[in-house]
Amino acid sequence: MDPPILDQRGDPVTVVGRLLSGSKGEGERGQALVVFCLALTGVIAAVGLVLDGGDAFAQRRSEQNAADLASLAGANNYLVNGDETAATTAARAFAANNGYTDGAGSVSVGVSFDYTAGAKVTVTIAAPHRNNFLGLIGQGNWTISASATALSGLPDTAYGAAPMIFSIDIFDANGNPRSQFSDPNHPFSWGDGNGDIPNNANDIAWTNYGTGSLDSSEVVAIITGAETINKELAFGQYIGQHNQGNHGTLFDNTDAYLAGTDITVPIVDHAGNFQGWATFHVVSAAGGSTKTITGYFEVNFQGGNVGVGCQNGSCPRYLGTYVLKLIR
Repeated sequence: MDPPILDQRGDPVTVVGRLLSGSKGEGERGQALVVFCLALTGVIAAVGLVLDGGDAFAQRRSEQNAADLASLAGANNYLVNGDETAATTAARAFAANNGYTDGAGSVSVGVSFDYTAGAKVTVTIAAPHRNNFLGLIGQGNWTISASATALSGLPDTAYGAAPMIFSIDIFDANGNPRSQFSDPNHPFSWGDGNGDIPNNANDIAWTNYGTGSLDSSEVVAIITGAETINKELAFGQYIGQHNQGNHGTLFDNTDAYLAGTDITVPIVDHAGNFQGWATFHVVSAAGGSTKTITGYFEVNFQGGNVGVGCQNGSCPRYLGTYVLKLIR
């Protein structure tokens, strides 16, 4: 065992004391300082990554919320006005209301449009994030970005479409269903005038969407869900019956399978040509000698079972139902 090292007074010297006193030279003391500095840098980097990274994640979440709302605002504005400039202004206004003003403090709010299927409005927000701890090791700022795309348009496609058609006379010039046909507290009863197309606003007709002569068994299958009609229709396409008949049995099936549900129905002009899709709520139906369907049309209904393939102004009319949703 080595003898203890004594200081000038004859007292033992500890290992720490040896390092601090430089008893083994300045080189060993310098090495300890280098190790300490490297360790401190690693600690700062780790703490900075946790704290600044967490704050950056929170900022991105904030930007994502703002981008979601801004894209919906832009898509809604384009649906109403059909104008890119107005839609861009609306989108950027919503972004600013949520803390991200285009051009302020290196913030950018980009707005772009895509018309391949409906009107898609994409909003991309980019903003700097000032780091606190990571700035000490040269990472003073990060750029955080988030984007969202909203789709809007008037529906040209229905999924699970119902097999009855209604008259365009139910709707006013702006496309909203008239009050007597859209009051949930006073549902209206439509009859069947036994024609290929509705004769007036009070009338309905059955349809198989132009797939041939209409027979009751085929339409019953559509009503019960045994056959699903997913149909894209062009504006002005004829979808009336190909032979007359009111098919009394269909009313009882409508009451049994569709009462209390919202269904997507096509609206036609006086010649049986497709004008647009609308959402109809079935209250009840009666067969026999009555032959009526009672219900009401939804007002400003955002359809969940319709698709859009065109933007505002180049597709079927707005008839109380539209598409507005985030798609990414």
